[in-house]
Amino acid sequence: MDIDSYYVKLGKNIKKQRELAAFTQEALAEKSGISQDYLGKIEVNINKPGLKTVFKLALALGISPKDLFDFE
Repeated sequence: MDIDSYYVKLGKNIKKQRELAAFTQEALAEKSGISQDYLGKIEVNINKPGLKTVFKLALALGISPKDLFDFE
């Protein structure tokens, strides 16, 4: 699997976890300290988040960063 495939799966997992937590993009973006536009672009693989952003999102979702990388 190439790196771009991982980013696609990461974006899908972020969206899935956001929906499971019943957050809108706006609410999760605000809670994690990133813009809604940036979050939306992460979810559809336009932007590729850095590790710091992944940790912010996981913390805001109340999950481990490891959970965002669970691609099974």
